[in-house]
Amino acid sequence: MKGRTIILDHIDGREAAALMVDGKLDDFLIDGDAPVPGTVYRARADRPVKGQGGMFLTTPDGPAFLRQVKGLAPGQQMLVQVTGYAEPGKAIPVTQKLLFKSRYAIVTPDAPGLNISRSIRDEDERDRLLEIAHEVMEANDHGLILRSACDGADPDEVAEDIAAMATLADQVLNDHGTEVETLAEGDSPHIRAWRDWVEPAEVERSPGGFEAHGVLDALEETRGIREPLSGGAFLFIEPTRALVAVDVNTGADTSLAAGVKANMACARALPRTLRVRGLGGQIVLDLAPMPKKDRRAFETTLRAAFRADSEETVLVGWTNLGHFELQRKRGRIPLPEVLA
Repeated sequence: MKGRTIILDHIDGREAAALMVDGKLDDFLIDGDAPVPGTVYRARADRPVKGQGGMFLTTPDGPAFLRQVKGLAPGQQMLVQVTGYAEPGKAIPVTQKLLFKSRYAIVTPDAPGLNISRSIRDEDERDRLLEIAHEVMEANDHGLILRSACDGADPDEVAEDIAAMATLADQVLNDHGTEVETLAEGDSPHIRAWRDWVEPAEVERSPGGFEAHGVLDALEETRGIREPLSGGAFLFIEPTRALVAVDVNTGADTSLAAGVKANMACARALPRTLRVRGLGGQIVLDLAPMPKKDRRAFETTLRAAFRADSEETVLVGWTNLGHFELQRKRGRIPLPEVLA
């Protein structure tokens, strides 16, 4: 099946969203039990962590950890936002830099100024969007980023989206309660799909859509550790407690260029492979043998592939053993945690 299809459905009572591209599962979001990224708390400082420059906080959903703390004292209250999912048994990762994000707009209370996505290059379109932004934000001191989805969008929809995020920011920042409390919930999978999957696509909302569009079969494949690559190569991807290990194999190809081809295929497929499995943290690639002269081409291909990915990923580099390391934001729930 060619084209892009967004399927909104449920699995075992959990809200979920799937993006199928040309009949292949390209992205998947599912509700879990952990606090959702984007959730805003009024939290209370608990105790500092000496040597790490951090502070444990008390929130309605359990302990949280705030990095790079300066000037905070135990007992002090502050607003924080969930940035990702914690590993089992660890504190919720949070930040004091609040973002109120929707399909067209990101309101940034701590970073004033109006900005437009660099992917929108047409000057007339940029001027049009700036006029909308200035009109809506005229009496507001918050910062604003207009996302790439604004390009060609209906002006009323863009203005409504900006106003909604600015209003939410005002409500959160002007809540002067004194107790530890959840002030704003993070987006559900269906809302996040609307927010982030902005390219043209058919949308299927009927119950049973996952089965009808092959999503359940695709999820069954992701539960295994083997991922096929182009050209007959494949990789094994195995999450451990410390890191995610990725082992690249050339398969039946025994040619001199087999290692290079398999590694390039891995570079192109890795973002989707990690995304649909919900994997993040430290990632170590045990690549197929290839000459050192081909490493630069591999890095270029890998960097281009992750540039279009939705989760922040840092390419750390090569180890002395010839492995390649990455550090990826834990912005998804690992599927094994929610799919029995």
